[in-house]
Amino acid sequence: MTQSASESGRGSAIKKVELFLFKQDVENVAFDVNPGGIDMPGVRTTRTRLGVAIETADGSRGEYIGGRSDTYLHAKFLAKWILGMDAFGREQIYEIARRYLRKEDRIGACQIDNALWDLAGKRIGASVTQMLGGKPRRLPAYASTWFAGPGGGLASPEAFADFAEECYGLGYRAFKMHGWTDGGTENDIGAILALGKRVGGRMALMHDSACHLKTFGDAVLVGKACDEAGFFWYEDPYSDGGLAAHAHRRLREMIKTPILLGEHVRGVEAMANVLLLDGTDFVRADPDLDIGITGTMKIAHLAEAMGLDVELHGNGPAHRHCMAAIRNTNFYELAMVGPSRGQAVNSIYASDYSDTLDAVGADGCFAVPEGPGLGVQYDWDFVKKNLVDHIVIQ
Repeated sequence: MTQSASESGRGSAIKKVELFLFKQDVENVAFDVNPGGIDMPGVRTTRTRLGVAIETADGSRGEYIGGRSDTYLHAKFLAKWILGMDAFGREQIYEIARRYLRKEDRIGACQIDNALWDLAGKRIGASVTQMLGGKPRRLPAYASTWFAGPGGGLASPEAFADFAEECYGLGYRAFKMHGWTDGGTENDIGAILALGKRVGGRMALMHDSACHLKTFGDAVLVGKACDEAGFFWYEDPYSDGGLAAHAHRRLREMIKTPILLGEHVRGVEAMANVLLLDGTDFVRADPDLDIGITGTMKIAHLAEAMGLDVELHGNGPAHRHCMAAIRNTNFYELAMVGPSRGQAVNSIYASDYSDTLDAVGADGCFAVPEGPGLGVQYDWDFVKKNLVDHIVIQ
């Protein structure tokens, strides 16, 4: 489309992009009660997932499964424009994604960018961590819970404290709660105080409202509870989506607990606006939301330039490689988890890679894959057996 194979170095020219939309069963999580998910023993639901495979003229191949499946059409649109381009030209493809997907928040470019990093690493025999200038290391993790709800495993403040104790026993030294989404503050505050009393001082504690609190006043009340319990951060407090930098600057003046924003702020430029207006203390970035590994590292470097820490949202091999190459970061998010052991997605790996709650090491850490590229092998047989749609662009 934008560049012929001869212009892009022949062998590394992108020849084909495949998109795989497939379904996967998930157990012990109720998405019909709350779109964010509630820990619910015995419930079985189905989720749709997206996989991307990119091939070059010389037969090199990059793969990625993850991110949001509802970006399928955006990824298809972008894939048509990168045919013939140099697969090593990730910055040029990043620029195309910024321009052509500007009305779709560019999320549809994430899987493509991550697959390009995988391809480059496999081509030169280096891990993504090495290409980013990092080195393999153990990543300290926090258990990040499902939302609270009646009838589930996290139905009361005491249930959160009990589950935090269980996670501590597994090795985790940090714990984040997602609270109630009923518009109230009483239960959230109760869980925050229960966690502080039960595991405070032994675990770093975080609260993520996920923008469900309705008003600024609600956000202040929950923030003061975080202060009392000694929380490490307070994330996406209320319904503005983390975009109202002025309001969060005022909130920071009223509470002691550091604020974390950015899960719903797309891209390095938008994040810079929040930072320059003093809206947050910690910075969010995500290879599945911020134009892939390329965009995530831009946000990480922005945060570093501002003297702040960047915390990666979510989990997966791309997240681990980024974290291994970032100095100014603290924890790997093992999301979403609960006592029933249901998770947002089940394993799609043919290798021993795992993001399950019980896969954490006794040291409370997860390892970074060390093979070429992302260092994981996907179970493509499973993907093909459960296809919803398959598009080949060449």
